[in-house]
Amino acid sequence: MTSSTPVVSDCPALRRSAERHLVRYSGAGGFSPEFIASAAGSFVTTVDGRRILDFTSGQMSAILGHSHPEVVATVREGIGTLDHLYSGMLSRPVVELAERLATSLPDPLEKVLLLSTGAESNEAAIRMAKLVTGRHEIVSFARSWHGMTLGAANATYSSGRKGYGPAAPGNLAIPTPNAYRPDFTTADGGLDWQRQLDFGFDLVDAQSVGSLAACIVEPILSSGGLLDLPPGYLVALQRKCRERGMLLILDEAQTGLCRTGDWYAFERDGVVPDILTLSKTLGAGLPLAATIMSSEIEQVAHERGFLFFTTHVSDPLVAAVGTTVLDVLERDGLDRRAGELGGRLSDGLRALADRHPVIGDVRGRGLLVGLELVLDRQTKQGSDELGAAVTARCLELGLHLNIVQMPGMGGVFRIAPPLTATEDEIDLGLAILDEALGDVSAAFV
Repeated sequence: MTSSTPVVSDCPALRRSAERHLVRYSGAGGFSPEFIASAAGSFVTTVDGRRILDFTSGQMSAILGHSHPEVVATVREGIGTLDHLYSGMLSRPVVELAERLATSLPDPLEKVLLLSTGAESNEAAIRMAKLVTGRHEIVSFARSWHGMTLGAANATYSSGRKGYGPAAPGNLAIPTPNAYRPDFTTADGGLDWQRQLDFGFDLVDAQSVGSLAACIVEPILSSGGLLDLPPGYLVALQRKCRERGMLLILDEAQTGLCRTGDWYAFERDGVVPDILTLSKTLGAGLPLAATIMSSEIEQVAHERGFLFFTTHVSDPLVAAVGTTVLDVLERDGLDRRAGELGGRLSDGLRALADRHPVIGDVRGRGLLVGLELVLDRQTKQGSDELGAAVTARCLELGLHLNIVQMPGMGGVFRIAPPLTATEDEIDLGLAILDEALGDVSAAFV
């Protein structure tokens, strides 16, 4: 089978039905060629019985692997006793999860709003920032991704902006720090992120109408190409916000809850955000998110009539799952485990780079790692076709990877295995990727 040959499902009727009835929601991309029948641990199984190693933890969410037995037990109990309530009602699972999250975070982060998705948690954070500050301008990175709802989508620049009409007024972008492709450079050619940040806020100040409310960023931009903010950047960014009376919102949808080797990615930098948003990892694959802030911010918002009354706010079933996730993370020391396995994964990828010239860069933290493919290491020229071919070949060989392809960059694999993965599973993924690169890259370089 060649690298350009798609994997063909043995369910043509199901495929025809999907093509007839399902909305294609991933832009120019399509659905995976496989139909999945079940998932357990680090693997998904297709309808024809083929096991595929899942190196993306679903949509970067299943940090405990698929169908973790303790999550399954919590869902079974909850669905039979306390699943969903009127949005104004409270339950023990909601209060317990809020308390657990607050105790896992530094002061003054102690007020918790439980929601369903990352976009929703960012929407709530942006809405609250505007209400509390009395301003409306939102700053984010030029390669950001914060969600598909209105406020979150307006703060998203990596894709999805064209064709939908005017964006909300007051959304401003600053340059994204990319150490592999620096735009502002030091004398030795490295990224001069301080000068870049100063330049970005000079532009913000020039464009602002004097109504700067907040800056929302990811500590590691995932859809932007797995770009880890340089040490010291968040401290300097927070200083820029403080000087302008802005709130700092950190979106830790993918980095929160142990994936980077710390419980929260911001801990590395010694920064405490004004508002923190969590999602994907909090539910370990189930729809659960949180917006967390200080009592002071919550009090001002409440006094001004903060409204975010949604159908699934404070749902008890997923809240119980969130507490189970925190229990497992803490009991099994999965922050340390992510650091150890992440080191093994990154070392293995760098060893692959020694054998495959199409690997331009390996970056990331813990079990959130980026692998950038290029046609030429000197020019750093990317190729959509190369990334697509390696992705397809990996799937044929039994490894699911997600690749980000953006203008001006090569294809960047976002590699995020479950925190419960074994060393053998990490090694298996590396071996499959090694074979796929060997099979495909000769045709491109």
